[in-house]
Amino acid sequence: MGSTTRRRRWASLLGGTVLAVTAGGALACPAGAATNVDFATHCIPPAVAGIPPIDGTTTAGIAVDNASPKVGDTVTVTYTVVKPAASNPTAIALPADIMTPTGKVTLGGAQTGDVTVAGPKKNDPVPGNGAFPSFSMTGTFKVTAAGSITLSPGDYNIHTSYILELDTPCTVTNPPAPVSQTVTATDATPVNDRAITLGSASGNPGAAVTVNGSHFTPGATVTLAGRSGDTQTADKATVTASVDGSFSGSLVVNDKTTTGIVAYEGSAWSVGKGAGPAAYVVNDTTPVPAGSQKVTTTVKAGTLSMSQAGDSVALSAVDFGKGGASTGALNAVTVKDFRGGPAGWSLTGKVTDFTGPGAKIDAGKLSWTPACATKAGSPSTCQAGSAGTVGTSGATLASTPNGTLTGGEFTVNAGLSLDVPAFTPPGSYAGVLTLTLS
Repeated sequence: MGSTTRRRRWASLLGGTVLAVTAGGALACPAGAATNVDFATHCIPPAVAGIPPIDGTTTAGIAVDNASPKVGDTVTVTYTVVKPAASNPTAIALPADIMTPTGKVTLGGAQTGDVTVAGPKKNDPVPGNGAFPSFSMTGTFKVTAAGSITLSPGDYNIHTSYILELDTPCTVTNPPAPVSQTVTATDATPVNDRAITLGSASGNPGAAVTVNGSHFTPGATVTLAGRSGDTQTADKATVTASVDGSFSGSLVVNDKTTTGIVAYEGSAWSVGKGAGPAAYVVNDTTPVPAGSQKVTTTVKAGTLSMSQAGDSVALSAVDFGKGGASTGALNAVTVKDFRGGPAGWSLTGKVTDFTGPGAKIDAGKLSWTPACATKAGSPSTCQAGSAGTVGTSGATLASTPNGTLTGGEFTVNAGLSLDVPAFTPPGSYAGVLTLTLS
């Protein structure tokens, strides 16, 4: 009799870690979330539960950080199971943070395949015989084709770590599930990969320099020209690109102020159809007076770089039922432009949605007030971006303009404010703010 009682207690204890599937309707969709869809699901509880496979209904939605990407962009996907086809099969309460979900999102339309997604080991406590809480999983995919790309919820697995390590795989009964999200991808801006190299980096006034080019338009007339800073000099020549887009030409350089050489298609220089400038220096051949010595030095060009004081920002808390501004400050960003050329730079940022316990705060709710300081002696002057929304499409944090000579060191800051809706479910919400320097 005692042995039978112990077996029953052990079976009851194990049952507390098992997820039993049930049919259920949709829950209310949090503000800003993707369109939720229902789909038939076939789940297999762990064998230790002694429960046969059960067919139920899953309610889920898919959100993306960019609904209008370009080919080559990486899109972040958030798969939220609003109501799993699962619940606690026993009267034993389950503790918090024992569930780790994984799954996949099915792509269709212009691009096909599966996106692997995973979620953190985090969940609210589940009361005995209570409904299992919702959960979110994220992943990314690279856009490879232009057009309409559909995203449908796919299979998912619920792994629980409580006494035993157990899995409850749930598959879509009639794949694919209904479409929950659609992104419209467009062709990326054509990449200008035209390039030039020089036969020498310096020469005397009147010397000819060999200019070799690649990836120009086959058969195009290409102008070779000298540059003094960002101003074109009078030194010019033309050459015709071969059938493979390459050429080899010669340019006689007379202007002593020449700092570089460019090559371009069309009647005038343009970034889209040009290459260079490739650095070139005209030797100063002026005779040294008797009894004098000519002293020279070289200033080497550096790179454009940035660093930040930290990689996390904790905004102030807001109250459930009140919401409002959750504020903080961006970690200071230092931009060093040591290139010594004519080009300015731009520092932009974009943010993902803020995801939390079964809900999200739209990326469009984050705004910033940029500020930028220029180190004394810098040739360029930093310009702060406009105050306003950051969002998924992004905004300019700071920049410097093009000029005859640019460069310097700059410190960029911004005040941050997230407008949290009043009845956002309590919990921690996180989004990723990505800065790009170009």
